[in-house]
Amino acid sequence: MAETEAALREAIVATCRSMAAQGLNQGTSGNVSVRFGDGLLITPSGLPYEEMTPADIVPMDMDGRADHPLPPSSEWRFHRDILRARPDVSAIVHAHPTFCTAFAMCRKDIPAAHYMIAAAGGPTVRCSGYALFGTEELSQRALEALQDRTCCLLANHGMIATGPTLAKALWLAVELETLCRQYAVALQVGRPHILSEAEVAEATERFKSYGPRPKAG
Repeated sequence: MAETEAALREAIVATCRSMAAQGLNQGTSGNVSVRFGDGLLITPSGLPYEEMTPADIVPMDMDGRADHPLPPSSEWRFHRDILRARPDVSAIVHAHPTFCTAFAMCRKDIPAAHYMIAAAGGPTVRCSGYALFGTEELSQRALEALQDRTCCLLANHGMIATGPTLAKALWLAVELETLCRQYAVALQVGRPHILSEAEVAEATERFKSYGPRPKAG
């Protein structure tokens, strides 16, 4: 059953607060959106998560028009463009977690040093090229990095995680930050062994039914 607008608004606020509680974001950085009807619901610009209420969530159409007293996130464009280009995506989490952002600052892809790379949908998590936040160019860079992938890094910026639900997108954001942290530590220990394409493909097949799912009933 499709979720109501009220339920989605509450879920967006809960997701934002969970991001802060899990250390994915600080202050007012990061943003969240979810597909709704013929458009999307997105977090407002510059409002601290602890102050945010469901009524503050901004509705937008796919032409980028918003009818709300608060302005939408400055990153509304890549949220809109990803949802428009990817029918498999219904929710997007953008954040600036420490380890993801560190690799993004170095403009490095994350290789298949752990089988959890399968959560990204392929043998790497790509790092996009750089573009200024909020621009059409950044949106295009993000779409390129997300081709055949569920998440990516944004050069000198942060990360994007997508999913069919908010719960799955948030789960992926946490897993991506964990993977980046583990890879950073592994690089200090030695030279990480990279899984083969066949090993990644096997894990990716298993991941089709992996991740959070609603409780029965």
